[in-house]
Amino acid sequence: MNWIKDFIDYLQFERNYSRKTTEEYQADLEAFKRFYEAIDKDLTWAEMPADIIRQWVVEMMDNGNAATSVRRRLSSLRSFYKFLLRRKLVTRDPVHNMPGPKVEKKLPAYVRETEMDRLFDGDFFGEDYQGCRDRMILLTFYSTGIRLSELVGLADKDVDLDQMQLKVTGKRNKQRIIPYGDEFGDSLRQYLAERDAFAQQFATGVTNLFLDERNGQQMSPVRVRNIVKKYLSLVTTQQRNSPHVLRHTFATAMLNHKADLQSVKELLGHESLSTTEIYTHTTFEQLKEMYNQAHPRAKNKRR
Repeated sequence: MNWIKDFIDYLQFERNYSRKTTEEYQADLEAFKRFYEAIDKDLTWAEMPADIIRQWVVEMMDNGNAATSVRRRLSSLRSFYKFLLRRKLVTRDPVHNMPGPKVEKKLPAYVRETEMDRLFDGDFFGEDYQGCRDRMILLTFYSTGIRLSELVGLADKDVDLDQMQLKVTGKRNKQRIIPYGDEFGDSLRQYLAERDAFAQQFATGVTNLFLDERNGQQMSPVRVRNIVKKYLSLVTTQQRNSPHVLRHTFATAMLNHKADLQSVKELLGHESLSTTEIYTHTTFEQLKEMYNQAHPRAKNKRR
């Protein structure tokens, strides 16, 4: 019996996990299987010693794997054993209470509001369809905080111009409604007019919100990522310029303008409030920086 395959089928068909997520689980479990078989081919999942798992963790760290990657692989193994226990395929869980390597907490990178204002108020975008689309892509990230995969998957049916809201399909196919404001709504109407005119040259009907100017098809994540990097690099000197940075930027801006944490959690589609709480540290760091720059006695000045 292939227990890994049974577990992946369970995640995909019963838990409705995405294909990308199930592929990650499978890769993690197959990697551990190769590791323990290289040590002892007679080992089985049911008789797995905890020491073998600890050796795997040590080897991954020695090979330079990030602590976050190691913790994710341990999490995959932990979920797998919970599945095996529920199915009564094993009688114990060797991963139970096994700690992963400590992860150094890093504050999420974000772009300052003044820099975002300069981007949207400046003359950086062309007047053709491509320029209008590029501006709308960045404005969507900044105004809604959605993920890259969520933006790429947006279709016309997900846009409600009258109610001024987007329907977004996030992780594990969970949907959420995100409201938007007047500026975004005006830009969206203008963009849709430009896109419809552009799409007339293609025979097939348009369903995706954002189209590749080369073929009129759905845009790839790589293409969108490159567009974001291109424009953000024009207004900020920070090294990380990605759609996820704009997601951080959205959350930080919302909290800086007194949005409550629970509301930001719902808008971002986080399952846990603790995931959203990291942005409170970002805003506090920004507050400290502003204080140190503005207050005449913020620094210890020696006379």
